[in-house]
Amino acid sequence: MIGPVIGFAGMTHLGLVSAVGAAEWGFDTVAFDDDARLCAAIAQGHMPVSEPDLEAAARRNAARLIFTADPADLRRCDVVYVAPDVPVADDGTSDLGVLTGLFDRIAAAIRPDAALVVLSQVPPGFTASRARRGLILHYQVETLIFGRALERALAPERYIIGCADPDRPLPPALAAFLAHPGCPVLTMRYESAELAKIAINLCLVASISTANTLAEICETTGADWAEIAPALRLDRRIGPHAYLAAGLGIGGSNLIRDMATTIRLGEAGGTDVGVLRAQLANSDRRRAWAGKRLHDLFGDRLATARLALWGLAYKEDTASTKNAPALATLDRLPASTRIAAFDPVVAADPAFHPGLTAAPSPIAALGDAEALLILTPWPLFRTLPADEIAAALAGRIVIDPYGIIDRGAAAAAGLDHHILGRA
Repeated sequence: MIGPVIGFAGMTHLGLVSAVGAAEWGFDTVAFDDDARLCAAIAQGHMPVSEPDLEAAARRNAARLIFTADPADLRRCDVVYVAPDVPVADDGTSDLGVLTGLFDRIAAAIRPDAALVVLSQVPPGFTASRARRGLILHYQVETLIFGRALERALAPERYIIGCADPDRPLPPALAAFLAHPGCPVLTMRYESAELAKIAINLCLVASISTANTLAEICETTGADWAEIAPALRLDRRIGPHAYLAAGLGIGGSNLIRDMATTIRLGEAGGTDVGVLRAQLANSDRRRAWAGKRLHDLFGDRLATARLALWGLAYKEDTASTKNAPALATLDRLPASTRIAAFDPVVAADPAFHPGLTAAPSPIAALGDAEALLILTPWPLFRTLPADEIAAALAGRIVIDPYGIIDRGAAAAAGLDHHILGRA
C-alpha cells in the first residue's frame, strides 16, 4: 500500500475504471456497489463495460482491490469518490436520482474525517446543494474518454477540484492521492469546477461542428478535408490534439448532455444560446450522412436492398450505442431492407431494425450484400485488405465515412468508395 486508502461508490463505467486506476497506482482501493451480484461478477473478472486493459489491470491488482456491497467497508477509506454513471435521456437531460440516493447513503457510511468527492458529472449547483456542516465535500471533474478511459485515468492532464473554499488547502489524504501522477491541480469553487467540465466539452463540440461543416463543403467543392486538417493541426492556436476528424455527428451522451444543460442554463438567465442549437442541428444533419448517401445511391430500390454493416457502437473500444451513427442510419432504412451486421462488442439486436441479422465475422457479413457500410472505426476493420472485401462483396459500393479502407487500394480493387469530406 502507498498513502491513503481510496474508495469508489458506483461500479458503472466511471467508478469501475477509476477504482482500477487507483489500484494500478498502488493504492489500497475499496470498490463499492449496492448490487452484490455485480460486485461478485467483477471480482471474478466479468467486466460490465468494455475498455482496453481494464480486466487485465484488475487482475494485476487483485490483492489491493476489494469489490464489496457492504457500505461498512468504506470506513477503511480516507477518500471516497461517489462515481456512478448519470443516465442521460435522449433530450440531454440528466437523471440525478441514482446519484443523489447513493450520495446520501455513502455520506452516512464513511468516517467523519474522510473526504467525500463527487466524481459523476453534475450541473452547476449540485455539489453545493449537498454540502452540510461536518462533511468534507469536494467535486472533481472527470475527463475519461470511452475506449481510452483507463489510459486517461492513469495519466491525467490536470485535476480540477471544486471546493467550498478554494483558498483552503485540500485535505491531506485527497492531496496525497491527487499528487501521485504529478499533474497540475486546479482548485476553484464548486460551481466553477462543475461548469469547467461543461466548458471543456463545449469547446470540443465547437471543433467537431466546424470540422463537420467544412467536411461537408469539401464534398461539394472538390476539396479534401483529409488534406486540410493537418494544416490546422500545425496552427498553434488550434494545435495537434484538436478534434478535427470529420465524423457522423456527436456520439455518446456526454457532449449532448452538456449542450442541453447549457441551453437550459442560458435560457433561464436570458443568454443567447442560438449557436448551441445550430451545433445540435449540425450534429443531427451529419449523423444522417450515411443514410442519405444510401438513399441517393439506391433510391426506391433501398426497400429491397441487401446491405452489410460493420460497427454498431458509437465509437471504437466501447459497447455504448448512445447516439451511434449506425443506429441513426438503420432508422432511415425501410423495414424491408436486409442488413447483415458485425460488431466486435455490440450484439446485432433486431430491435435496432427488423431486417438486422448478426454475422459471425466482418467478411461473412458481406455475402450477397450490394453495399458495405463501415460505421464504427474498429481497428479490426483496418486490417482487412480491400481486394478481399471486393472479392466477398456482391456489389461495389463501400460507404466508409472514416476512411478505414486505404483509398488507393479501394480504387485498385474497383470499389465505389465514399468517404466523409471528399467529393
